[in-house]
Amino acid sequence: MAARFLDRLKATYQYYHRAMGNVLLVAVPAAALVAVALLAPEAEPTMVAIVGRLRELRYAHLFLAVFLPAAAATVYLVMRPRAVYLVDYACFRTAPNCRVPFATFLEHARQVPTLTERSVRFMTRLLERSGLGEETCLPPAHHYIPTYKYCTLEAARAEVDLVVFSAVDELFAKTGVSPDDVDVLVVNCSLFCPTPSFVDMIVNRYKLRSDIRSMHLSGMGCSASLIAIGLARNLLQVAPHGARALVVSTETITPNYYVGNERAMLLPNCLFRIGGAAALLSTSPAKARFRLKHVVRTLTGAEDSAHHCVFQEEDEHGSIGINLSKDLMTIAGNALKANITAIAPLVLPASEQLKFALAFIARKALSGRVKPYIPDFRAAFEHFCIHAGGRAVIDELQRSLCLSDEQVEASRMALHRFGNTSSSSVWYELAYVEAKGRMRRGDRVWMIGFGSGFKCNSAAWECISPARDADGPWATSIHRYPVDIPDVLKH
Repeated sequence: MAARFLDRLKATYQYYHRAMGNVLLVAVPAAALVAVALLAPEAEPTMVAIVGRLRELRYAHLFLAVFLPAAAATVYLVMRPRAVYLVDYACFRTAPNCRVPFATFLEHARQVPTLTERSVRFMTRLLERSGLGEETCLPPAHHYIPTYKYCTLEAARAEVDLVVFSAVDELFAKTGVSPDDVDVLVVNCSLFCPTPSFVDMIVNRYKLRSDIRSMHLSGMGCSASLIAIGLARNLLQVAPHGARALVVSTETITPNYYVGNERAMLLPNCLFRIGGAAALLSTSPAKARFRLKHVVRTLTGAEDSAHHCVFQEEDEHGSIGINLSKDLMTIAGNALKANITAIAPLVLPASEQLKFALAFIARKALSGRVKPYIPDFRAAFEHFCIHAGGRAVIDELQRSLCLSDEQVEASRMALHRFGNTSSSSVWYELAYVEAKGRMRRGDRVWMIGFGSGFKCNSAAWECISPARDADGPWATSIHRYPVDIPDVLKH
């Protein structure tokens, strides 16, 4: 404990020492100039003129001219937001024994007595058009027949142990960081919120410190990972320099198997699959792989339609599920426009910002009769990690942002290989880009997530050090991708 305290004290001292060093770079030359001017009567004519002028000034003026700016620079350097870095990340690697081909999924569905044959045919058509492949995985409880009888609280906790601890174990192994060095812990899981919470389970498993700052975000939907990143960034601002934050993102599938026949509530059964990710953030650039540039959050929940478009509820027979509104894509498009408006000035080059600003002013002046200008974000980012919520989500963003097939490839392939892994999907997509060897130092990455509420959240990253190899969730399958995904998969 004493050694850890001394390490943190040393890190804090080094931070303020560097800050004061920067101030001295400004103050010392200025003070030296004043001293030379006052003490060098035999200087060259220009210096003599300066000397004469300075000698006319009062000492108060000298103080205001030299030391006050130095004090202001000190305050700025100490109070400015610290840069936050991504040290590394790890995704849960699905096992072959958890694989659920379409035929297996549909056979299990037929064994649920409350599901009608009409509902099974609907799910069959949905799967054929979903963009999912035959290698997506479900948790162990979903491999029993009938599935709903094995979706217990104990089975849900077992899924958390499998997914979360596997990802965190791999992250600690990759970074070489000890659990004892984690200062902040943020976990997000929307639909499963047990007592004790996820953070308590992680603290107990890894014996984390008693003074750790911890948060469990629930009910925040598929964009919650970016919310967790933003929260961890804010907590790191008030922690000692060099502090580390562990962010864990997952969605527990086990307790959320819908057994009714409402079509809008059957969609999550077909699309969501097991997955999770862990990321380590720090305010120290040592061994960092990415720098966090911006986090922009947009919430449209003040509108009733947006608030209810992804809604957990009971159907007429009392079966609980997630109801996805038919207006979901329209609402997602509106949330994306609001998010673009917020992030565009932060990331776009000046030429694109000018076009965007002129179009925005014209729309306001002409009461919306001017078509909105969609900025070319390809000038701001080299890579796009769009939440793999479904084929329709990816199609809509590709159209709205005028992206090429290659720029949405990571999202389509993540959906095909892993399914909709909720908030962790953007990390599987980042892992795909790196496994393909496409990431370069200085490349910029845009993560975009959508979630209940309704939310559209963005995170902008800059690559510092690309991955050295393709090890990760794609290690056993990257050589087979990309694959052609037909509009309708017949099997």
